[in-house]
Amino acid sequence: MSAPRFFCDIPLTAGARVALPEALAHHALRVLRLRAGEAVVLFNGQGGEYPGTLEVDGKAGFAQLGEFVPREAELAGRVTLVQGLPSGDKMDWVVEKAVELGAARVSPIAAQRSVLQLSGARLDKRLAHWQRIAQSASEQCGRNRLMAVDAPLTLAEWLQQPADGLRLLCHPEADEDLAGTLRAAAGLQALTLLVGPEGGWSDKELAQAREAGVQAVRFGPRVLRTETAGLALLSAASALLAW
Repeated sequence: MSAPRFFCDIPLTAGARVALPEALAHHALRVLRLRAGEAVVLFNGQGGEYPGTLEVDGKAGFAQLGEFVPREAELAGRVTLVQGLPSGDKMDWVVEKAVELGAARVSPIAAQRSVLQLSGARLDKRLAHWQRIAQSASEQCGRNRLMAVDAPLTLAEWLQQPADGLRLLCHPEADEDLAGTLRAAAGLQALTLLVGPEGGWSDKELAQAREAGVQAVRFGPRVLRTETAGLALLSAASALLAW
């Protein structure tokens, strides 16, 4: 059985004895019921990881770190998933699975047809919740770098940001398909995938995206749910690009 992995947002150095943050120590000692002398792995999101040995002093936990291991589990290129906010807690699923599939960033969009609308303290709380999900998913799947989760923007606001590589919007009536578009994109290093909420993008949003140079592509003969579409696109794109 592999050693449990923990994200530890502090400087880590080979050979150091580090005090585990209180929340991490509680999870390791009280929830997972780990005992002194058990093997653990720590990473701080900067790349690589440190195997270590757990030490316990009352409610406090420490890790005696071994040598740095420069192991990575990232895709060869950067994939950003721009996800129209879905209803309920579907975004939790999207964030978790996007981490597992290797996305570098998830950018939620408060689309015109999004049922979920967030603002103020509720938005801050939900964003922190998504970031914790990304952290936990990285611990589970073996990634040593954290996927970024942005605060929600409108599509118009998001389009004002500098483009990062090829930007593709999923639309069932697009002329070009995903596979053909990616085959023509030799040497691609960054890809952004845009997926609408339930009900899809509005005509105004489609026009905004087109004017900003975003290319529409279709993906198969079936209409996928919003929480499925982006993840399926991400998986297919990384396979087609051999990332």
